Amino acid sequence: MVDSLGEERGFVRRTLSSLRWRNFRLFFIGQTISQTGNWLTNIALTLLILHRTGSGVAVGLLVACQYGPILLLSAWAGVLVDRTNKRNLLYLTQTLEMGESIALAALAFMHNAPLPAFYGIALAGGSLLALDNPVRRTFVNEMVPKDDIANAVTLYSAMNSMARIAGPALAGLLIVTVGFGWCFTIDAVSYVAVISALAMMRAGELLRLPVTHRAAGQVRAGLKYIFGVPDLWITYVMLLVVGTLSYNFAVVFPLFVEKGLHGGDGTYTLVYSSFSVGGLVGALLVARRSTVSIRTVAVGAAGLGAAMLLFSVVPSIALAYVVATLVGAASVAYMTATTAIAQLRTEPLMIGRVLAIQTVLLIGTAPIGGPILGAIADAVGVRAPLLIGGVAALVAAAFGLLAAHRVDARDGTV
Repeated sequence: MVDSLGEERGFVRRTLSSLRWRNFRLFFIGQTISQTGNWLTNIALTLLILHRTGSGVAVGLLVACQYGPILLLSAWAGVLVDRTNKRNLLYLTQTLEMGESIALAALAFMHNAPLPAFYGIALAGGSLLALDNPVRRTFVNEMVPKDDIANAVTLYSAMNSMARIAGPALAGLLIVTVGFGWCFTIDAVSYVAVISALAMMRAGELLRLPVTHRAAGQVRAGLKYIFGVPDLWITYVMLLVVGTLSYNFAVVFPLFVEKGLHGGDGTYTLVYSSFSVGGLVGALLVARRSTVSIRTVAVGAAGLGAAMLLFSVVPSIALAYVVATLVGAASVAYMTATTAIAQLRTEPLMIGRVLAIQTVLLIGTAPIGGPILGAIADAVGVRAPLLIGGVAALVAAAFGLLAAHRVDARDGTV
């Protein structure tokens, strides 16, 4: 019994090891609250547009506005992140994103606010996200020593999964009781937590990354660096496929639940919360890993593909809750492995650009895949995008395993 208790404590220590650092604890708590509000807004805005239009293309257009700027701006944002004090940059992005939520709340409380205004604010928010996403993820490297980076990355993914559980569930409750405006209002208030957490950090305990000096061709240098590291370019080619065709949950989930399974707003938010519960479990399981490789990423992609194919044939809401959990676990296991390998295999001077380009491939491709999958759902059926996403993830996994084998054979390790 004593041995069992010791093993349990050892499991907890390994799983939560990066939380022993004060600055990361503050960041984790603040981001959990803020990201919960962020998911609250994402779900509410998607449902608002779907209710007003009833169109998959309209939802895809919203995704294009939210993530299109990432496709265009993130590579240059990564250069800025490498040149700048990351904590100060986070103060700026979080404050401006609070203003975005306040503007959405003002529109939602209006009677018949014009739809283009929602799209315009979503576009502005996407521009901020292009900078905010890489700086948040790069900042993790300054709060924990290198040995704890992989664990911090996985706990950061777990935090996002917790936010995706609470945010959609809260959105479903608020939408059917007090309306969309209060969803955006609560999100605006949630930014107080993350700004306060930044203010409470001990600057002397931050492990500041080297600052890259201004020079010509730094985006090009980042791309060249990625293509020179097999672990990076192989996983990034996989991510291009998965990000474009598989990771468009914001488009395919509401269409599938409300049109394919004939559920309502509450059903959709519960399915999304089930997806996020799976993501939390997947992240905590991956948190125990001390090493990550291309094969780890490929196995995650294969799991995601299989889960999405299973989800595409789900006949009922009850089964959708179960299978959505599997999709969530596989998606986070894949994404966490991809992020960890990028952060561990990248030189400090390049980390901002490498993570920014990863953001382009994961989120910035949504403006391409989102409208296409929305149009396919309208024309062929709402199960088709899930089927396409599952096949794409399996193709990416096969490519990753084959490429990893060739790299090993070249290096003489097989």
